[in-house]
Amino acid sequence: MRVAESLNRALHEVLAEDPSVRVLGEDVLDPYGGAFKITKGLSSRFPGRVLATPISENGIVGVAGGLALAGGKAIVEIMFSDFVALAFDQIVNFASKSVSMYGRPLRLPLIVRCPSGGGRGYGPTHSQSLQKHFIGVPGLAVYEVSPFDDHRELFGEMLALGEPCLLFEDKILYTRRLFGDGVADDLFQYDLLPGSGGVTRVYVDDPGQADCVIIAPGGVAHRALAAMRTLLLEREISCLLLVPRRLYPFDVTPLSPLLERAGAVVVAEESTAGGTWGAEVAHQVHSRLWGRLRRPVSLVHSAAGVIPAAAHLERDVLVQDTAIVRAVQELLT
Repeated sequence: MRVAESLNRALHEVLAEDPSVRVLGEDVLDPYGGAFKITKGLSSRFPGRVLATPISENGIVGVAGGLALAGGKAIVEIMFSDFVALAFDQIVNFASKSVSMYGRPLRLPLIVRCPSGGGRGYGPTHSQSLQKHFIGVPGLAVYEVSPFDDHRELFGEMLALGEPCLLFEDKILYTRRLFGDGVADDLFQYDLLPGSGGVTRVYVDDPGQADCVIIAPGGVAHRALAAMRTLLLEREISCLLLVPRRLYPFDVTPLSPLLERAGAVVVAEESTAGGTWGAEVAHQVHSRLWGRLRRPVSLVHSAAGVIPAAAHLERDVLVQDTAIVRAVQELLT
């Protein structure tokens, strides 16, 4: 099953199991079913619970936030995550504050789905990874779709939080197959790191004997895997990949024994550098393990520039597996 099909099936199951859930967004009704077909079939199966909206991201999130605050549950689709900037006010100034600013805790089960990232030739304004702009907002959780994850469980976890959640869905994952049965490929296996709250670890042989740990969100997982393959087969360097389900709040404490044992950590993400999720992870690692690492945590980002539509130029800007390989080699030199 491909990731897009998995997300679509998960939404069907969520709506079937909970009549209080509503889905809102632009062009989400059948027969179109959303720009990436993640909402396909929902409006036909659940009439009146899937609402097509005008092109107004701030208005869509505002309505959904009010619906959630009034006792319902809302899942919003932002057609491209670049447009979530237009809903920044409703997310940061209304939804995230509403759970705690009325004198008592209130539930606001809201998920804002954000198809993100480049690699599909959509150009500068439809390819960005804007996660970093929502890291550190009290009352707001940030998640990212992973090809290792159970997406029905993912939606259930976010709705159960009772707080607004942003879910970033890297668009290049939509056509990729979901990993299953603990097998990533012919070299690597995966499982959930015990006690981590949803961090997948991908490894060859013993995860506790890796030379380096790579931490990456789900959208970068395939590039990290490609880098790990190159490092293992061509350099005999063994890496452990950690892929968290939730990016913020994020606690590195459960990861610390693995990070300390390796002594070398690379964080790879697709956003541009500066105030990023990766920088937050590096800060936590340094606070806990400074003096027990071979070198400071290495951060890998996309280049600081607009994302071109032309495939060869786009590839030059976005973070690639080769950049991760270089970062690991430099760290271990």
